[in-house]
This record gives sequence, C-alpha cells and structure tokens, in this order.
Amino acid sequence: MEPAVGAWCGNAEICFRLHDHEHRLKSVRLRSGAASGEFSYDAERRSWELRLPRPPVRRVEYHLELGHPDGSNEIVCDPDNPRRSGESSVLWCPDYREPDWLHLPQAAGRWREVYLPLPAVRGEMIARIWSPDTRTDRVLVAHDGPDFLRYGEIGRYTGAMIGAGRVPPYHLVLLPPGERFEWYSASPAYAKALARDVLPKLAAELGTDRPVVGAGASLGALAMLHAQRRHPERFAALFLQSGSFFQPRFDRQESGFRRYLRIVRFTGRVRRDAAFDAGVPAALTCGAVEENLANNRDMAAVLGRQGYTVSFSEVPDAHNWTGWRDALDPDLTRLLQKVFI
Repeated sequence: MEPAVGAWCGNAEICFRLHDHEHRLKSVRLRSGAASGEFSYDAERRSWELRLPRPPVRRVEYHLELGHPDGSNEIVCDPDNPRRSGESSVLWCPDYREPDWLHLPQAAGRWREVYLPLPAVRGEMIARIWSPDTRTDRVLVAHDGPDFLRYGEIGRYTGAMIGAGRVPPYHLVLLPPGERFEWYSASPAYAKALARDVLPKLAAELGTDRPVVGAGASLGALAMLHAQRRHPERFAALFLQSGSFFQPRFDRQESGFRRYLRIVRFTGRVRRDAAFDAGVPAALTCGAVEENLANNRDMAAVLGRQGYTVSFSEVPDAHNWTGWRDALDPDLTRLLQKVFI
C-alpha cells in the first residue's frame, strides 16, 4: 500500500508525494543528483506527485524546489519525509544497507592538531591527526578533512577497521581544504606545498619516513592525483573517489568553473603519457549516476595502462558524502590491506 505522502522506492520506480491541500503552490520540482522531474498536482488527493523509473542507485538524496504564485522559488527538504542525510532529504530503497562497520567497536586512539605553514601558497592549515594507541609508521592522508570526518565518517571507519583487525593500525591525517577551488584544481603551487611543506612535517611529527596513502573525493581526488604525478616519491597509493578529471568531450557543462582549463590541461597531459615510471596501487570509485562517471572510467583505464595497479568500482549512488562513505569498505579496505603490510 502506498503512503499518503512522502517518498518511497520500489523495484522499478521511485515515487514522491507532497501534500498541498489548499493548492497554494504553483509548481514542485525534484532536485537530485540521481533523478529530476516536475511534479503534477492530483486534485483528488490534494497533493503533488512524481513517479520516475528507478535509477541504478539504492538511495536518493534530494531537495524539492517549490514554485510560489508570486513567481519566487524555494528549495527545501521534503517536509513529508523525516529521513535526512546531512542537509538533504534521503530516500532509502529496500535493498539499501548501511555499512556494517558503523556498528563495530572503535580502536583506542587519540586526536591532536598540527599547525602547518604553507609558504608555497602563502597560506596555512591546521591538520587533525588520529593516531592509534598501537605504534605504527603507516599514514593515510585525506583531503577535505572536516567534511570527510563529519559526513564521510572516515574517522569512524578507521577506528572500526583497525579495531576489527581488518586493516593494520595507521595514522589518519585530515587536511582542511583552505582555498579549495584554487588549491584542489591541479595547482602546481598546492602540489608543491603538499609535497615540501605538509608531508615532511607530518612525517617528522609521526616519526615515519614511509610514503603515504593519499585519499580524496571530487576535486580532492583530482588534487591528490596531481600531487602524486608531480611528487611521486611521497605516495605509496591513491584512493580517489569521483575525481573531477574533466575532459572537454565529457564535461563541457563544467566549463564555467574558473579553473576548468587548468584541470583539462592536466588531465590531457596524464592521458597523453604512454607510461609513468612511478605508478602506485590506486583504487577509484564513482557513483553510477554521476556526471563524472565517464571521465573516471577513462582515468582508471589510463592509469592502468601506465603501470598503476588499478581497481575501479561503480557504486549505486550519486556524487555525495554518504555514497563515498559507503564505498570505503571494501574499496579502501582492500587498498590498505595491500599497501599497509
């Protein structure tokens, strides 16, 4: 039986119904990275309704765009669906399951902060570091650290995986994005800052001389690959989620981004290289309904041809932190098991 209002998911379709008993709204539109469409008003039910073929996802994060009679528009969470993911409404399909590690005990450890001056970009950052109580020289460094911690739950993942013995103990370093659109857009200055200012100081702080595993999502993934291409000696492996590996044939819709051409030039150089002597293990993931899917498929193939040991997973989600969180295991787990020996 269908609910009177709210959102629901079947095997073949996703459905949304918003009550509007007085028909005060002029229009309702679904805004989502997984699907979009205009609602129609059902006078008998006195509600707005939208039915769409189910996209290849197991959950849908979305907002509703409400059109008012005065011509104004308002973007809101679905008032008839109480489930939230961050600042979005979310619809779970029957086959969606949260990761099991969310419910595992955490390994003992502690957090601390390290101040990092960045003369190469005339900036600075404060990195957050989680270290297990067990001594280790292994390090995972992640871009977009605050969001990766809050929404991607990489700290919780780390504690759970180490506590369960699924991966060896390691330090987790979370780097804040700073001037994100500038630093994470294939910036030579930021790559220099990461390789010459950030990673050496972290190595001294943690008492290790091992190269790190670099992780990032979206522009953060692009920036991590860019840094590894310019300073390969610093990296043991890469974990890249939904990387913004823009190419004109796939991504002209991104051409308004002010650093689009710099990204395109970098991606083009990577693609033109017949080989790369410092290839490392690399795990790439991307959502099945993302605009970035084509360029991620292509980048995975390119890196594989150049000597990287590549795994690529298309996950049943879109371009969002929960989708990236849900892909940590098994994709990051397998990478760490391979590299952290």
